[in-house]
Amino acid sequence: MQAALSQRVALAQAPRAARAARGSVKVMAKTVSGKTVSGKAKTVKGGAASSSSDLTPGQEYALGLPGISEPFPNMFDPANFTKTAKPADIKRWRESELLHGRVAMLAALGFVVGEQLEDFPAFMNWDGSVTGPAIYQFQQIEEVRPLFWEALVLCIGLAEVWRVAVGWATPTGNGFNSLKDEYNPGFLGFDPLNLLPEDEEEIRVLQTKELNNGRLAMIGIAGFVLQELVPPHREIFEHLALYAERELILEIEDLDPALNIPVPDIPPAGIGAAFYNK
Repeated sequence: MQAALSQRVALAQAPRAARAARGSVKVMAKTVSGKTVSGKAKTVKGGAASSSSDLTPGQEYALGLPGISEPFPNMFDPANFTKTAKPADIKRWRESELLHGRVAMLAALGFVVGEQLEDFPAFMNWDGSVTGPAIYQFQQIEEVRPLFWEALVLCIGLAEVWRVAVGWATPTGNGFNSLKDEYNPGFLGFDPLNLLPEDEEEIRVLQTKELNNGRLAMIGIAGFVLQELVPPHREIFEHLALYAERELILEIEDLDPALNIPVPDIPPAGIGAAFYNK
């Protein structure tokens, strides 16, 4: 089953230079495994047509990967990392991007769910002893659930052992820190619900969606952490409510004089009171 799924994903990830070509200049390019394939003219990020012979092997390989979408239809690489990188390096970077994107999506979901269910008797917080912003909940769990970290590290270790066994080459000689030639980045054969479509184009679309959501999640979780580090160290939704209430109060204060409504000299109650005079 895993071999069949791998074959379908491999078809979806194969470079499609002939489809994306804007010209008819045929060239020869090397894949990660060193095999030679033919291609056609491609475009670079500026949008102008460029012969594949003008592209480096790294750029040629990157342009054939999923994850390229609007508003950067040709590839977003402002620092030109792909120009000097080898295809094997870009393949490893893609594996890293997928891994961090998946972790970030889980983290963003965990932030919101953990903070909203802190009073709900479930998971590791059946007695409600863990509360407050998510960035401090791990420290609280360490105090009240001493075995939590051991279980977490064990689960992460098992997952990483499986990922390394599936995708990474034996670290000997030139194969050190390299992925297997036949391995497709991010594809670990995990599809218990059999959701992977048969059509290679649909697989590619799903891969691009996963990458884009992972990229957004990485930015989002960084924002979550920074926001909760800012005094008064509130939860994410509390921050939103605080500033929304404050802006609403200030808007009413500007509107009342225009309507000849007397403004009461009473500080607001509720969670907005702490921010009213800031």
